[in-house]
Amino acid sequence: MMELAAGGALSSTADVVVIGAGVIGGSIALELSRTGRRVTVVDKGPGPGFGSTSASSALIRFSYSTWEGVAVAWESKHRWAAWEDFLGYRDPAGMARFRQVGMAVLDVPLVPREKSKALFDRAGIPYEDWDEPTLRRRLPGLDTGSYFPPKPVGSEEFFAGPHGNLGALYTPDAGYVDDPRLAAANLAAAAVARGAAFVFGRRVVALRRAGAVWRAGLDDGTVLEAPAVVNAAGPWSGPLNALAQADGDFAVHVRPMRQEVHQVKAPGRLPADGTFPAIADMDLGVYLRPEPGGQLLVGGLEPECDPLEWIDDPDAASPLPTASRFEAQVLRAARRLPGLQVPNRPSGIAGVYDVSDDWIPIYDRTSLPGFYVAIGTSGNQFKNAPIVGSLLAAIISATEDGHDHDADPVHFTCPATGLVVDLGGYSRRRARNPDSTGTVMG
Repeated sequence: MMELAAGGALSSTADVVVIGAGVIGGSIALELSRTGRRVTVVDKGPGPGFGSTSASSALIRFSYSTWEGVAVAWESKHRWAAWEDFLGYRDPAGMARFRQVGMAVLDVPLVPREKSKALFDRAGIPYEDWDEPTLRRRLPGLDTGSYFPPKPVGSEEFFAGPHGNLGALYTPDAGYVDDPRLAAANLAAAAVARGAAFVFGRRVVALRRAGAVWRAGLDDGTVLEAPAVVNAAGPWSGPLNALAQADGDFAVHVRPMRQEVHQVKAPGRLPADGTFPAIADMDLGVYLRPEPGGQLLVGGLEPECDPLEWIDDPDAASPLPTASRFEAQVLRAARRLPGLQVPNRPSGIAGVYDVSDDWIPIYDRTSLPGFYVAIGTSGNQFKNAPIVGSLLAAIISATEDGHDHDADPVHFTCPATGLVVDLGGYSRRRARNPDSTGTVMG
């Protein structure tokens, strides 16, 4: 049985303190524990995955605009597909499951199909080219018209007819994880089995370096000491960097943004067992994901016509969906799936993303010895969680051995695929990546 500490009774010393027990923090804790380090994870929530992770749509896809994004996502898929083997542990509380239903990325000028295919060919990711008749046949009831760019749903332009037809790039190995919070709990349980300790219901209120040791003061008076700290605090990561005074040389910054995911009944022409592919529809500005029980999840892809909901305090963000956002996203979904009925009352959840300037995460050391970051992850990094721990472990090990990751970035070789990733692509000091879509698609 996994035992998670409630607070102050935990030993105050460790080799690494990880702040944040979402799916990213859990992955880091597991991989660092595998190296023999004593790891303590602290989180203000009541258990693993109760923050941004619990609001994730948990899509497993490979459609990124950068090589690093594609390569890491493809490697992560292999770990999701063999989840228990990867963990080396079977959680008695249950195991999250990867459902491989495939994903169709509809054509859009912002992400040319040929560019995506070139990245897939380089990575060895199987795909299918769907022309418009194939798209219509494989997804019955789908409107294959092109409406790009997305329009406000209250405008006359939104209801204008299509100006062309769409095809899609289909990846059969994509899908989703059926319970994102359980996935975080599985990672935490596997880390505990390796010796990690978790402290829940506690906030970090002080963070400073004294000599060769970091001291993290908690709101109950406990002080956790370790030579290394990893900031994996999701939407709270920016203030935590400021608390440690670790953000002085960041060229890429993070901000919290509220986002909603809605749930509706899938239209009748789609399989009721939820085996139809997920759909990335940047043409209209939404994504669609099957949900067991004949349901459909609808999320936003940050179309330029809709204002982004930047917030100052993630704790003040309402977890309830709003009528305006529900209408905007579900009406777009109904435009793509004309048989979809739009309920009068919104249903779904809201969460807070931790968004970087270019929507690409920061996995890096900092200018302060022993302080590392895995931030800017919310919105599109759930799928990469199984590999993020390995990336941070590689950076930490190299830095502890005296390697200058800033001057000569660590290169990580993915064990399952053999793909090599330059981790400088996730540097805090990088220039804004011009290849990024500037959306959650990364």
